[in-house]
Amino acid sequence: QVQLVESGGGLVQAGGSLRLSCAASGNPFRINAIGWYRQAPGKERELVAMLSSESNTNYGDSVKGRFTISRDNAKNTVILQMNSLKPEDTAVYYCMSNLVPSRWTMPAAYWGQGTQVTVSS
Repeated sequence: QVQLVESGGGLVQAGGSLRLSCAASGNPFRINAIGWYRQAPGKERELVAMLSSESNTNYGDSVKGRFTISRDNAKNTVILQMNSLKPEDTAVYYCMSNLVPSRWTMPAAYWGQGTQVTVSS
């Protein structure tokens, strides 16, 4: 059973850094895309960063130049390096992946449970 497991959230001061990790467990057959969304209270979920290949990335406008998405040494793990954090980055961050669970199934979207990122001002 494929799951997305997030880690790395926490409390940090403005200007600081955090690194989020998302591991796709359950040995998915293929990961077409994997990345991060975030949602603050009362706001819609928004794209943070998405990686469809090592050289194909998309970033939300508000995080460009500050956040970097990349693959970890573990092939099924994606890292979101967040630098120069701002209070407006405070949100629950959700890992999301379009993946193929097995060779015999179709691609589907998977979501992690979310990890809280709080940036103090």
